[in-house]
Amino acid sequence: MVRLICAFILVLSIASPSLGQQALVGTYKLVSHVLEMGGTSDERLGKAPRGYLVLTPTRAINFYTAEKRKFGTSVAEKAELFDSLVGWSGGYRVEGSKLVFSVDVSFNEIWNGKDQKRNFQLSGNRLTLTSDPQPWARDPSKTIVIRQVWEKVE
Repeated sequence: MVRLICAFILVLSIASPSLGQQALVGTYKLVSHVLEMGGTSDERLGKAPRGYLVLTPTRAINFYTAEKRKFGTSVAEKAELFDSLVGWSGGYRVEGSKLVFSVDVSFNEIWNGKDQKRNFQLSGNRLTLTSDPQPWARDPSKTIVIRQVWEKVE
């Protein structure tokens, strides 16, 4: 009987999300998105970017855009619109102070099937996600850190 109870507890602990994930579950609104490169900060999406991050017990859905997007008709305007949005979805897990997102659908095909790791800090209703230093996709000779602040809305 003791073995059966221990096995049941083991199965529950493996099958259920971690306590760290449970604390993160909710819907968050994007407060800020800052790209740090070479000692300077760039609010590439503006001072008031728009977007949401939804964390269920096992999945994440993320979509955000720049603050002042305008309808585009030319090829250049449409490219600018594409450069001002991010959207992806996938499973996630907590590994210590890191959130590891396993992207399965993304606006950027390069992310599909890969993990995106972010350091996280949860303080009250604010979630801060920070990337480790990484090469910048637009110019791999430069290194960037991305810092996002999200506020829980539900």
